Amino acid sequence: MAGTASPNGTGSSSDFDARRRAAALGEKTALTGEETFRLWRRAALLLVAVLSHVPMHYLWRLLRLPSPWPRWFLGRVARIAGARVQVIGTPLRRDVFYVSNHVSWIDILALGGASGTAFVAKSEIGEAPVVGWLAGLNRTVYVKRENRMGVAQQINELRDALAENWAITVFPEGTTTNGKSLLPFKTPMLRVLEPPPPGVLVQPVLLDYGAAGEEIGWVGDESGLNNARRVLARKQGFPLKISFLEPFDPRDFPGRKAIAAESRRRIEVALVAALGEPLRPFEYGVAAVDYPGS
Repeated sequence: MAGTASPNGTGSSSDFDARRRAAALGEKTALTGEETFRLWRRAALLLVAVLSHVPMHYLWRLLRLPSPWPRWFLGRVARIAGARVQVIGTPLRRDVFYVSNHVSWIDILALGGASGTAFVAKSEIGEAPVVGWLAGLNRTVYVKRENRMGVAQQINELRDALAENWAITVFPEGTTTNGKSLLPFKTPMLRVLEPPPPGVLVQPVLLDYGAAGEEIGWVGDESGLNNARRVLARKQGFPLKISFLEPFDPRDFPGRKAIAAESRRRIEVALVAALGEPLRPFEYGVAAVDYPGS
């Protein structure tokens, strides 16, 4: 008896599950000729986006104008990668600390495109060729998880960013999941809210990839490069609902642990409602995330 179609629209669901499991175990995914063509076609579109958006960003900077180009660039790249973004709720545009679940590298593209937010990222991203440069265009704040002695400086960088009316996003799970689970929230980077800067609110955000989350998710021992290859080689686009939940005043939840707990509670309620079922235990091992001061 023939198997049902996979979420990718090609092959059987059993073939899809086998490939996904193999990827999570760290095996390189073999692409078909058709998939390879789609991968390179999307790579070419990404290059066009870089060449058309980045020079305009520098022109705006030269003219000392606020540049919308990083936001437009991130949104365009998310769509090229296959994300069909639907924004639910109203994102605060400034003086806001977004707290979000984390499924994929596409989260950064889609969230940045939808809201213009900057991000907190580990320092290795800033050192990566091209990716680090592009992340820098979007005012990424880099942290060194292993640098316990430098935690005060890193917190000060976040405070400086908030003082400039930025919107900043953190992913306190510390890793990516499959969209069906929600890990405990790490709290060190929430120290910037102890005490909260004047006027800053916290807005929890739910990223919901629906049925595609299990394929899109970057989990297990899969390399970032292999995950990007798999996603960019997909036949079909995929929905991504970004729900900006009701913001709250962090002064009503004193301390980073209380802020993290309230953010996670709101995201969990929204995720369970979106899934229509209880959260699943995360099936992959999660390495300890060695944030400074954790």
